[in-house]
Amino acid sequence: MGVTLCDCSAPTPSAASPPPVIGPDSTVRVAAGPQYLRSGLFQFFWGKHYRKVWAEPVSVPVFNLRTAVPGGLTPQREGGSFQTRNLRLLDRNGVQYVLRSVDKDATKALPVRFQKGPIGRLMKDQTSVIHPYGAYIVPPLATAAGVYHTNPRLIYLPDDPALGEFRKGFANALYLLEERPEGDQRTVTSFGNSARVESSRRVFTNLLFNPAYRVDARQYLRSRLFDMWLGDWSRREDQWRWASFPGQGGATVYRAIPRDRDHAFFKFDDGVLTRVVSWFKSNYQSFHGEIRLKDVEGLNRAARPLDKSLLVYLTAEDFRQVADSLQQRLSDEVIHQALSVWPPEVYALSGQEFEQKLRQRRSQLPAVAARFYELLAQQVEIPGTEQAERFVLEPTGEKLRISVYALRPTRPDSLLGQRTFVAGSTESIRLFGLGGNDVFEIRSLPSPRFTVGIYDGSGQDIIREALSTNSEQSTALTVFDSGDGNVLNVSKATRVQSYVPAANEFDAAGWLLRHRLF
Repeated sequence: MGVTLCDCSAPTPSAASPPPVIGPDSTVRVAAGPQYLRSGLFQFFWGKHYRKVWAEPVSVPVFNLRTAVPGGLTPQREGGSFQTRNLRLLDRNGVQYVLRSVDKDATKALPVRFQKGPIGRLMKDQTSVIHPYGAYIVPPLATAAGVYHTNPRLIYLPDDPALGEFRKGFANALYLLEERPEGDQRTVTSFGNSARVESSRRVFTNLLFNPAYRVDARQYLRSRLFDMWLGDWSRREDQWRWASFPGQGGATVYRAIPRDRDHAFFKFDDGVLTRVVSWFKSNYQSFHGEIRLKDVEGLNRAARPLDKSLLVYLTAEDFRQVADSLQQRLSDEVIHQALSVWPPEVYALSGQEFEQKLRQRRSQLPAVAARFYELLAQQVEIPGTEQAERFVLEPTGEKLRISVYALRPTRPDSLLGQRTFVAGSTESIRLFGLGGNDVFEIRSLPSPRFTVGIYDGSGQDIIREALSTNSEQSTALTVFDSGDGNVLNVSKATRVQSYVPAANEFDAAGWLLRHRLF
């Protein structure tokens, strides 16, 4: 006698299901996903997740494209990821909005032959790991935390003729309507009233090109610790936009705008089989009251390329201070008020659980921040830009201070970043000159407990050790020479190795490739 683990043949409501009746007050009562409420046996194996929340009808305002804003909204183009369907809208002043589907469909990531079969249906069912209204409570929490954010509104889009060519694909469904963080956002406080909001591709291109472009690292760290508090593990590069501001001396400073909170409050490991999957997919971190320190690496794996680049000059004290600040800002009252924006039916199902978990997770922020710092400090990468920089290595015993300056021919060099590393906490450090005629100054040989690599990049670089360097000293310093005319003045203790820059290194476009932006 067999046991059926997956009722994958169960019917799923289609887009042709009768739409809810629109009341006289222009609201509807509709459930986000009644199809996710499955049998007890199915849930035992494949998880309870947020199935009850998906199946609970709530009152939602009906959205009218012609009257939503003065002059109406015009659909422009369809977009989205493998899971979320997006529809970009434009008002008469050129302001962009986006409708993001509350229901998801991850089957598009599968080969076509699997999308309609049992695997596809099971994958679609696991949309229930996402809280359908989770993104709705993030704005008040982010405001209190000092983190930029979008401002989603829950709406129901009927079969509106104004949808035009998008009518068939987008009518009769729940959406989150929010501002699209791009371009001139001087009227949007939650984007810092920035006159220019840019994509990750543009920002990383600028950071690579010129040291005059910088990221506010502490503000980005605040956003990342806030991600961890929410349990939002899907923070890849395209999940960010960047508000730009004028800095000192003609510089441009970028501050992070997190977007797309689909994976905040993820609940995956509450079924027998999904728990087994979570052992192998350690980035699938569920939203528990405890953030286990051993899970911090998995929780941040998707954002690791960004974190390694943007947080490289911050110290353990910076991490502690930002975590302490978040703790103070995210009070019990802030948490309660944020959850109160949910429809009453949703709060009845999730309110008490979320209040308890968010309070517990808040108390762990300093420990989580410390572990986050430890992970990033183990293997460090310090890039220059396409312009000329001067890298200075100053070892003192079991410590190594590295300073990076922008070379200025007619005035003193400008310090771009500086940090002191401690042997034992940091195992390896790689310096990348990128473009320009860079200078690497080695004041003395670093302890062999540091594995240090100097990568020249393009340009004719100078790598020189101080005259006082002891050539008999043991060191693990290697100069990787691409052979394009560099001047090397190093002792026998320093190893010199020929190499050809690879795409996963910080060589011009390779730096963007490692961030998956091309």
